[in-house]
Formats: sequence, structure tokens, C-alpha cells
Amino acid sequence: MNSGPNTDNLTAPISAKSHNCDVIIIGGGLAGGTLACALSHFGIQTAVVDTQDPSAGLDVEFDGRASAIAFASQCLLKSVGLWDLMAKAACPIKDIRVSEGNSPFFLHYDHKDTESQAFGYMLENRSIRRALHEQISSLDTIKIIAPDRVQTMERSGSGVRVELESGNIITAPLVIGAEGRNSITRRNAGIRTTGWAYNQTGIVCTVEHEKSHQHIAHEHFLPAGPFAILPLWKNRASIVWAERSELVPAIMNLDETEFLEELKPRFGDFLGDLKVVGPRWSYPLSLKFAERAIDQRLALVGDALHGMHPIAGQGLNMGLRDVAALAEIIVDARRLGMDIGDTLVLERYQQWRRFDNSLMLAATDGLNRLFSNSIGPVRLARDFGLSAVNKMGPLKKVFMRSAMGLSGEIPKLMRGQPL
Repeated sequence: MNSGPNTDNLTAPISAKSHNCDVIIIGGGLAGGTLACALSHFGIQTAVVDTQDPSAGLDVEFDGRASAIAFASQCLLKSVGLWDLMAKAACPIKDIRVSEGNSPFFLHYDHKDTESQAFGYMLENRSIRRALHEQISSLDTIKIIAPDRVQTMERSGSGVRVELESGNIITAPLVIGAEGRNSITRRNAGIRTTGWAYNQTGIVCTVEHEKSHQHIAHEHFLPAGPFAILPLWKNRASIVWAERSELVPAIMNLDETEFLEELKPRFGDFLGDLKVVGPRWSYPLSLKFAERAIDQRLALVGDALHGMHPIAGQGLNMGLRDVAALAEIIVDARRLGMDIGDTLVLERYQQWRRFDNSLMLAATDGLNRLFSNSIGPVRLARDFGLSAVNKMGPLKKVFMRSAMGLSGEIPKLMRGQPL
């Protein structure tokens, strides 16, 4: 398969080089970088191609963005040597509280009802990037080629050949698309996507608050969409605020004082005085999923395969689940002497991830549609449901295990087991 040249030119090195490896990863972000570390941990030689310099942004001031890392995802990061590099910056989520508007009914998950010390952790994205950069820089089994772009890609029965805009050429039995929702690798493979936009835009920022959050994550459902308060260190919280899209431009243009006045009624006063720290971000919310996860000598992971609503904070965790499953399949195939890019190997990955990803996409879409309205009878049913689940121990534990990433067919690396 050939893709045409990209019109965005990058400075080419003085001399082009050829490089042969086991796996080519297109995209060195959180999913692609973690996959490179996971494969390297088991001796798989990888080349990571990314459009950005991997050292860019490592020393910038806090940019307001953070990610939720479920317990199972933490196990993956620990298994491949990444967790120790970010653990000090990780704030544990010990309890989760789900509520709706001003309703007195709620659903409360307590870590004491599990065998873990936390449901997961909140991490500033820069801490994850730093850990990936430090780990990748120390491994001779990973070659980073960045900044650079794919100019042509040929996939055939014998392997993959990628030519970059710099003139560098990489060959391997398998290529992974990990460049996010707008994956060029996916598009050039002719893999179609299905999806739809929500009439919601996500506003992301960080606040400092007067009182301790006690490591409790709050998911507060409002008519416009969910409003999440997620604990960070030093009496700070990451805010993920879904608002009607037509209102967001005006909200984002408010000065700091005015923005805080819009935020306070949604946040409440239970943590005392508030102060917004760092920049604000906004992005349109949508659902998108690829019709298939594989093609000839190609697999997709993370947002290149699926993009979901941020409700419940499972986007990155599902991407890391792709990473753990694909790494396990590749390592198993290599040990058996199989061609790691063979269709039979990749079919196992697709079958494994299809049901899990479809279920989570449907769940996040359904929850958003159920809670993002103010219809009276529906609201009464929601309140009853929250109260009922909160009192039903066995069912509640099922939901708690799901929040921890421990439901379904869990990859070994997410169970802390060796491959």
C-alpha cells in the first residue's frame, strides 16, 4: 500500500539511513510510547516515528492536562518498568462518588471494599511523557525517529517498508498505527470509521482548593453533560467539564475571575475557596471507532482504533489495554517462532479487543445520553438506579472492578503476571 507525500515539509538530515527492526510504531504518544516500552521489555526491536521532537514539552510549566490511570493500567506500567519513573507524581483515587444535579441520591465506591489501596491514579500528562522519554532514551532496543513523517508505506506478504520525508527507510514484519483519532496510517489502509459528534465540548483545567479532597473522585451529572472533579496532589483537582458546544466559546473567552464564577456553581463549595491554575483547554466531544483493528501487517491501538466520550475517564485506559493485549500476542508469537505480522496472529488481537472496546464505547455513549438531559421521568429513574446500585453489594462490586479495569479478558501485563 502506498500513501502520497505529506505537504508539511520537515528538515531532512544530511544523510538518509536504512533501519531494520521487528515493529514500526507510527506515533510516539502515550499509547505508542508505552507499547514501545512493553515490546522492548521482551526484546522486541522497535522503531518509533513521530512528528514531534520527543524532548519537546518535558520542561514546560504545568499545562493543566492530566489523565486517569486505572488500577489495571498501573499494573501494566509497573510490569514494563515505567511506573517507578512516575509513581511520586501519581495521586491515588481512593473513593469514587457519582451524583446527579442536586439530587440527594448518589453512588459511592470505597477502596476499602476492594483488595487494592486505590481504584487508580491521577497523573499530569507531563509526568507520563517524562517517564516515557526517560525509559525510551535508556533502551537500545527502541529507535526514535523524530521529528519526521511517513512519506510512503508499502505493506506486502513479505513485510513493511516505510520511507520517511527525511529519506530514512525502515523495514519490519509489522507496523502499528498509534497516531490518535486522525490516524493517517488507518486512513491510508482504507479502514473506515463510524462515529458521531455530541453537542458537547470538553473544558479541561486545574483548580486549587482550600480543603483536602481526601482522594475522592467526583462524577457529577448535569443536564449539559458530566462534570468530573479528579484529585491531584497539593490540594488540586483536574476538572473535566462537558458543556453544550454553543456556550463554550463564550466561556473560554471569560477572564479568570469570570471563568471561576461560571465554574463555582457546578463545582460546589465543599472544598472551600477555589482558584484556577494553569491554562484552560477545550475540545469537541465525539465517538469514533474503526471498522476493524487490523489490515495486512498492520494493527491499530489507542485512539487510532477508538475514541470515546471522557465520561468515566476510560479513554487512555482502553488504549493501554490495547497495548497490553497486542504486546502479549506479539511476544507469544515470537516465542513460538511465528511471523509476528502474520494475519493469523493479528486476527487474535482483533478478536480479543473487539468485544471489550465495543462494550466500553456503547457504555460511555449510553451513560452520556442517559444522564445528559433533564426529562422528569428519566431523572427519577436515574436517581432510583443510583440509589439501588449503591445498596446492592454484589452488583456494586462488579462496577467497582470495571472502574479498576479488572473486568473482561484481562491481559497478563494488567494482572501483574509475566508473559
